Amino acid sequence: MSNEWKLTIGTSEGRNFVNIYYNKSRFRYWNGKSIGVKLTCSENPELLKSAFELKLLEGWRPQKRTVVKKVIKKPSPTLLSEVEKGVQRVLEGNYSHHHKRDVRWVHGALKQFLSKNKLTNTKVTQVKLDLLEEFILQPKWSDRTHKNVLTTLKCITKGEIHQLLKEVKTRRVKSTLHKPIRDIKALLKEVKSFNDPLYVCCLLTYGCLLRPHQEIRLLKWSDVDLDRGLIALSGNRNKSGRNRIVPIPKYIESELSSRYTSRERYVLRDSLEPYSRDYLKVLWRRYKQYASHLEDGITLYSLRHTGALRVFEKTGSLQKLQQVMGHSDMKVSLTYLRGLEVKQLDVEDLPELY
Repeated sequence: MSNEWKLTIGTSEGRNFVNIYYNKSRFRYWNGKSIGVKLTCSENPELLKSAFELKLLEGWRPQKRTVVKKVIKKPSPTLLSEVEKGVQRVLEGNYSHHHKRDVRWVHGALKQFLSKNKLTNTKVTQVKLDLLEEFILQPKWSDRTHKNVLTTLKCITKGEIHQLLKEVKTRRVKSTLHKPIRDIKALLKEVKSFNDPLYVCCLLTYGCLLRPHQEIRLLKWSDVDLDRGLIALSGNRNKSGRNRIVPIPKYIESELSSRYTSRERYVLRDSLEPYSRDYLKVLWRRYKQYASHLEDGITLYSLRHTGALRVFEKTGSLQKLQQVMGHSDMKVSLTYLRGLEVKQLDVEDLPELY
C-alpha cells in the first residue's frame, strides 16, 4: 500500500464508514458511489474498504468537495418602502413634534404622487433624478415648500436615493424679515386683560426667550428656581437637546412669585396636566380678533424675535444670544439674526455730501 494514503473503517452513531487519509486530509465514505460501485458500508464495510483500496492502487484519488453556496438575492426595495423605513425611524425617535409632522406629510404626498402616476412599485434601482425633481418641484407648491420637502426627504433616506437628492436644486427662498413688536408694553397689557395664561406665556416668550408651544406650555414649577432667579430645562425638554438655564428678569419674577403653587404643577395651567399642544395657537388666534395693538404679521413667536433683537442690541454678543435662545450652534443664531430687523449700519457710517 502506498505511503500517500491510508484506509480504515470508522463508526459514527452506530453507522460504519470508510476512512481515507490522503495528503494530510481525511475523507469519509458511506457508500461506493464516488468510485462507481453499488455498495454501502452498512451492507459490508470490509468489502467496500477493499473496493476503495483497489481503486487507489489503480490511481484514483479522493477529491475535496466544492460546496456551492446558493446565493439568495433579496428583492430590490421600492422607493416607497425605503422612505417608509426612514419615516418609521423618525416617528420612533426623539424628534420634535413639528419634524414628525413634516415627515408624515411628505410621506403621504409621495405616496399619493406615486399612486397617481402608477409608480408605486418603482424599485430604488429604477429611480432617476427627474422622478425626484418631478415630485419635489411640483408647481402647486411654493419655493419654500420645495425646499422643505427636499430637506425632509434627505432626513429619511439613505444610500442611492440620498445621493440623488443632493443633485436636486431648488430656488433660493427669499428671506422673510421678522418685524419687532413696536410697543411691547401696550401689547402685554392688552393680552393680560384678555387672558392670564396667554399673558404669562407672552412674558416668558419675550423676557426669557422660551419657545411657547413646547417649553412654556410644559413648564413646571420644579423647573423654576425663584430664589436664584433661574429657569432650568434639561436637554430632552428643548429643541437643541442641550441643558438650558435662563435667568428670570425681575418683572417676570414678581409675576411668577404671585402665582406659585407646588413643584408638581404646570406653570401656565396650575394643574397636574398641561394644556393641549394646540391650546396656545388657538388662544392667540382668538386674541388677534380682540386685539387693537397687534400689527399685521405679528405672531406669538414675534415676542421671541423681539426679545432676541433686544438682547443683541444690548450686548452685541452673538455668543450670549446663542445661549439665551438655546440654539445648538452659533450658525443657527446667526441665521436667526439675519431674519430680524437688526440695524446693520449707524447713520455715521453712511456717506456724507461734501
